[in-house]
Amino acid sequence: MKKGQLGFLTGTHLVNDLYQGAIPAMLPFLMVERHYSYVAVSGLAFAASGVSSLFQPLFGVLSDRKPRTWLVPVGFSAAALGVVAAGLSDSYMVTWLCVALAGIGIAAYHPPATSQARAAGGSSQKAMSVFAVGGTIGGSLAPSLVTLVIGSVGFSGSYLLAVPALVMGVLWVLKGPWMRRRGHTPVPPLLTGAALRAAGGAGRADDWRSFARLVAVIIGWSIPFVTVTSLVSLHAQRDLGQSAAAGAAVLTCYTAAGAVGTLLGGWIGDRHGRMTSVRLGYLVAFPALVGIAWAPTFPVLVLSALLFGASMFLPFAAQVTLAQDYLPNRPGTASGLTLGLAMAAGGLCAPAFGWLADSSGLRWAFYALVALFVFPVLMATRLPDRVLASTAPPPEPVEAGVGNTH
Repeated sequence: MKKGQLGFLTGTHLVNDLYQGAIPAMLPFLMVERHYSYVAVSGLAFAASGVSSLFQPLFGVLSDRKPRTWLVPVGFSAAALGVVAAGLSDSYMVTWLCVALAGIGIAAYHPPATSQARAAGGSSQKAMSVFAVGGTIGGSLAPSLVTLVIGSVGFSGSYLLAVPALVMGVLWVLKGPWMRRRGHTPVPPLLTGAALRAAGGAGRADDWRSFARLVAVIIGWSIPFVTVTSLVSLHAQRDLGQSAAAGAAVLTCYTAAGAVGTLLGGWIGDRHGRMTSVRLGYLVAFPALVGIAWAPTFPVLVLSALLFGASMFLPFAAQVTLAQDYLPNRPGTASGLTLGLAMAAGGLCAPAFGWLADSSGLRWAFYALVALFVFPVLMATRLPDRVLASTAPPPEPVEAGVGNTH
């Protein structure tokens, strides 16, 4: 494990997913100041999650063909630009397009960064969970940052939200000498699909059937995840009579609990097998989602959101490594499809749950999520594990240069 490399990539993940979390945090402010309906804000959730997820497999395929490490800084920079521009725009259509730009930037970041993190961390579930938790921490910080900026100075101060991306961009430019001064040696990248197929032989055949079952599980995971992220703060305000700050607080608790769940899932995966973290996560998440839908008081909502956030992220690192082991010859494609196309379902379905919330109330939208979540819970308990035979292909030469992630 190359801890310096993994730590730096974890920092970029924090910044990237800060902007992914900023979008749902902006939605209550948009409803108040621009008078958007639930359908309208759910449409913005689709622009962020759905459009991002549809593009992510494309970036995964591109990463398999040739390492494109420059997509990492371009991705989080585009995400920052989209979020800032969405805050400064007045038209709903322009806001939607800006949020979609942010989503595309987020999509460009994930496949190459995830592949590099797997190379830096080796086979450890804990290493992948550390990388994943960087994104979770970024998402948990987003509501507080958005509330601080927009709640204090309004949408006219949205340009301040670009500061984290600017700082990380400077660090990216300086990263080469920064890493060398600390004595870290380069990490060989994951090989491209063609090189892996040549090196791996029959022991590294792609298992598309099991991969398809995993994608189905993640689709069922993404719908409640995206919908709860988009609507839980509004649930606290509209159904339980809480303030905007309290709504942001419950969203922060939800996303912060995901960070704890991600690290705990990596530890469980290394100690008891990754399938234990997958099955335990889904089985605990189901009653927690029931608690969110039913919550008669704000403390019950907060407790349920904490449990749901933690349990939903117990399987996260395991699902990423499992997808790459199902498709060992196409790690970028596996990352793009599981983190991308499967997640698109959450964004695609968000407007439907927004319509249900507009017509019947937020609680009915959450009860519908509970009914839908039964399917992935049952599927997750039947996923097969896969342990690949060890292969040791020679490392590819690493080009020197500031923009190299190795």
